[in-house]
Amino acid sequence: MEFQLDAAWERLQNIWQGFVAFLPNLAFGLLVYFVVYLFALGVGRGVARVATRSGQPRHIVKIFSRLGRGAVNLIGAIIALSVILPSLDAASVFGALGIGSVAVGFAAKDIFQNLLAGILLLVTRPFHIGDQIVSGPHEGTVEDIQIRATLLRTYDSRRVVIPNSELYTNRVVVNTAYEARRIHLMISIGVSDDVARASAVILAEIAKIERVLPEPKPAVLFQSLGDFGVNLEVRYWIQPTIMREVVESTDEVYRAIAPALTAAGIDMPFPTYQILFHDQTEETDGERGRQREGWPAPKEAPAPRKQRREQVAAAPARAGGLFRSG
Repeated sequence: MEFQLDAAWERLQNIWQGFVAFLPNLAFGLLVYFVVYLFALGVGRGVARVATRSGQPRHIVKIFSRLGRGAVNLIGAIIALSVILPSLDAASVFGALGIGSVAVGFAAKDIFQNLLAGILLLVTRPFHIGDQIVSGPHEGTVEDIQIRATLLRTYDSRRVVIPNSELYTNRVVVNTAYEARRIHLMISIGVSDDVARASAVILAEIAKIERVLPEPKPAVLFQSLGDFGVNLEVRYWIQPTIMREVVESTDEVYRAIAPALTAAGIDMPFPTYQILFHDQTEETDGERGRQREGWPAPKEAPAPRKQRREQVAAAPARAGGLFRSG
């Protein structure tokens, strides 16, 4: 037992002595990395300065700055590891990290794919920082285009982090790509109402709204015959094309059109349905007392439908023999 305690104590002393001997290397390695980190910040600023003077766009300047800073930081990390662990050289560090191995290559596939997609997005510029885009179920304003992902701020102030590879390979709708945007709304009027008169009333009210551009001119199109009326499509243009203008212009147009159509005597129909009870049949249609969900039976219940049909069919024959069999 005494021998085991002595061996354990000797092992602890060796570990402590090794740690104390390791401390200078650790401190010097961290110092080296800190110096390289400061140098990387200077390199990033220098690259950004040079790119700006050459007339490059702001997002291209940002990507060049990040690439320069990242390359210097990577070199600094390798140097710091070599200082902390003198037995490691550059080749052994890369081997320890597993760079070039098949397993790490597959694991880093998505990382490099997003990196390349981010560079291509910044170079091709399908959208810019500040644009409002739609990507899949997400819609909002682009806050930043980073190396790995794009930051999107939704209209209810939530952040969505979208991988760059997804944006580069899938469809993206850019709502603010052009200066003006066309908005279309659906208005229903009665079937018997005058479409031309309703269109004139709608266009007159739209012309009073400041948010609506006079050119291109607003238009009202006969879109379709609906189940409850005539469907008209109202088209107008707005500028700027941000979502706030879309929502507020839609509100103003509806608030102006609805009372104007009512004042002009134009009907705005609402859905109308005919309800048949589940035990309502041809034979019991006129007999309210025989329908469980029906109204109370009147004092003099009308004749059943079948009997009424026989009476109606017999009436012309009695009147003049208009309907004759055979």
